[in-house]
Amino acid sequence: MLSQVYHCGLQPFKQRLLPWVKCTAFSRSHRFQTSAIRHVRSWSNIPFITVPLSRAHGKSFAHRSELKHAKRIVVKLGSAVVTRGDECGLALGRLASIVEQVSVLQNQGREMMLVTSGAVAFGRQRLRHEILLSQSVRQALHSGQNQLKEMAIPVLEARACAAAGQSGLMALYEAMFTQYSICAAQILVTNLDFHDEQKRRNLNGTLHELLRMNIVPIINTNDAVVPPAEPNSDLQGVNVISVKDNDSLAARLAVEMKTDLLIVLSDVEGLFDSPPGSDDAKLIDIFYPGDQQSVTFGTKSRVGMGGMEAKVKAALWALQGGTSVVIANGTHPKVSGHVITDIVEGKKVGTFFSEVKPAGPTVEQQGEMARSGGRMLATLEPEQRAEIIHHLADLLTDQRDEILLANKKDMEEAEGRLAAPLLKRLSLSTSKLNSLAIGLRQIASSSQDSVGRVLRRTRIAKNLELEQVTVPIGVLLVIFESRPDCLPQVAALAIASGNGLLLKGGKEAAHSNRILHLLTQEALSIHGVKEAVQLVNTREEVEDLCRLDKMIDLIIPRGSSQLVRDIQKAAKGIPVMGHSEGICHMYVDSEASVDKVTRLVRDSKCEYPAACNALETLLIHRDLLRTPLFDQIIDMLRVEQVKIHAGPKFASYLTFSPSEVKSLRTEYGDLELCIEVVDNVQEAIDHIHKYGSSHTDVIVTENEKTAEFFLQHVDSACVFWNASTRFSDGYRFGLGAEVGISTSRIHARGPVGLEGLLTTKWLLRGQDHVVSDFSEHGSLKFLHENLPIPQRNTN
Repeated sequence: MLSQVYHCGLQPFKQRLLPWVKCTAFSRSHRFQTSAIRHVRSWSNIPFITVPLSRAHGKSFAHRSELKHAKRIVVKLGSAVVTRGDECGLALGRLASIVEQVSVLQNQGREMMLVTSGAVAFGRQRLRHEILLSQSVRQALHSGQNQLKEMAIPVLEARACAAAGQSGLMALYEAMFTQYSICAAQILVTNLDFHDEQKRRNLNGTLHELLRMNIVPIINTNDAVVPPAEPNSDLQGVNVISVKDNDSLAARLAVEMKTDLLIVLSDVEGLFDSPPGSDDAKLIDIFYPGDQQSVTFGTKSRVGMGGMEAKVKAALWALQGGTSVVIANGTHPKVSGHVITDIVEGKKVGTFFSEVKPAGPTVEQQGEMARSGGRMLATLEPEQRAEIIHHLADLLTDQRDEILLANKKDMEEAEGRLAAPLLKRLSLSTSKLNSLAIGLRQIASSSQDSVGRVLRRTRIAKNLELEQVTVPIGVLLVIFESRPDCLPQVAALAIASGNGLLLKGGKEAAHSNRILHLLTQEALSIHGVKEAVQLVNTREEVEDLCRLDKMIDLIIPRGSSQLVRDIQKAAKGIPVMGHSEGICHMYVDSEASVDKVTRLVRDSKCEYPAACNALETLLIHRDLLRTPLFDQIIDMLRVEQVKIHAGPKFASYLTFSPSEVKSLRTEYGDLELCIEVVDNVQEAIDHIHKYGSSHTDVIVTENEKTAEFFLQHVDSACVFWNASTRFSDGYRFGLGAEVGISTSRIHARGPVGLEGLLTTKWLLRGQDHVVSDFSEHGSLKFLHENLPIPQRNTN
């Protein structure tokens, strides 16, 4: 067969193909390495899998997080994925990135199989080129003029296109996989190859042998000889399915080969509850057998044999046979380059088909409940919101024993797994619960004048008055590590500000978080808004939560600097409030009090070194070196077992110095401290601006003029004079609590309490006012008079 195809002219075409592929496909963003021996680590940021890949086949994975264990994977490429927008020729850039991802997974030790479309499109491109070429020659001979633009291209029969394009498609795949030192093999099948028992066994044996030899089988329906699709009534059992398109082929192949995962790539994000693009169409994250009645299917793809309904039927059939299925978008330029590896990593991509329904609501449903519950919460009277918070404060003390028992379980499970600073954060005590209750009551008092407070009133014109009032932001997502005491604090602030709340705590505090959330919902129930605060208990990854831009209005991370950086990077279209680092400085001026310095340094560094407001860099005026004050500071740090790192300038003054600091921009989070020398207050300010994180910075001096200069010129969220950095805290500021400390310059800065969780809206009250009345020749004029703001009763 190949010799016949080559004889008809494909050999010269193939010779032209390789350089064409290199300069067309490989010149795009997914460039291939020319060396075949490069390691897979240079191709992608996907790490090698260290988890076991084998599992007993017969039951599909229940959760996305288990997909990383998939050993044998089928990737089905729909026509819309491999075909260009004009349906003539291949989308080479997309195809190159898909081959790269498949190669990465293959080199991780997985067994990859491709079911591909594209032969018809590739053949159509070639045949149209040949027809145009021959017609132009004939017309040139007869008329002597090139009339290429007026030529009519005949309708090309699909089987002929497939015959002309199949070998070229395979040559392209072969050239691409060769760049990764991977061998590919072509297999063409028809429905008869599955229904004839002998042929089915032969096919099965061939595929197993190819996988054993680490070869990627590339399977396609033999469109050159396949009969037209006929309606049938199969897809009703594991043993019956007709191969009439590549969706059914992929499903049949997946079950036949006992595949762990089938990835179906199309031109839509996944399965929607109604046709994509229609009003209120929602992407279905997880689809369960029996949910078909809740879905309205649209028309089929612009190219290819089947639409989404065919994909769903094939997916459910494969699921019934023990293969997990994900339908996802393989054409979107921002995600197609990593969609396959993302799916295998368990990320929330496309629609995951599962036979196991979760016991509770999905995170999407929780987001909707938080949205509606938050809106109801915002309509309550201030006194009612305050009553909820007071009740929660009472529950923290009344249910103290149950809370501490749950926390004890967390501590026992975390022993030996968590570092000492994290264990300290995880621990709850009677005194902590009492402090929490006091802080919550402060929030309740301040909530009396929060939502609906009038900030500005303006008379635009006669009987046209404008008000600017405070309103909730909407739905907050707060992600926190280790600290269960964060849950009631944040919940109280959300309740006071009328915001819906999604909480995602760390696994290490699961028992504590569970009981604290139950108590929060018990308090909310007194006014019928129990659903306003939701605790995310599903296996949602933080990165997946950060993609829920239609449900979440603000993300607030509370935890390590790495957590905050990861969330800021992962958030897509959702603002993130917080700080990635807490590099706090203290400048000891030449006129500092000896009695104050050691107390302030000890409190800032040693009381709670893991806190974000702990001191990390101590700047000392040059004149203080080799003085009793300097010796006292060093002696105190030694007693407190603080490891000292010397800054470059400080190290230059010493014959024997501590280890020189690797970076002046370091948050230690432990009993470690950098000491550096500066010549004056201006140099201290310059150092802070260069190496600080705009969190909290302090000056210790008795010179008021120097102190005021420092306070005015340091551009940080919190700037103190003769006070510990540890005062940078919502509770200590009298805010009751904080959702975090923000170093951004938009919306809120420093410890963010109740006020930072509010935004505003404008209310305009008129009487048949229209803008045209205020034109140059109109009857009305703008007044823009400031009106007094009514005082609310906050007693």
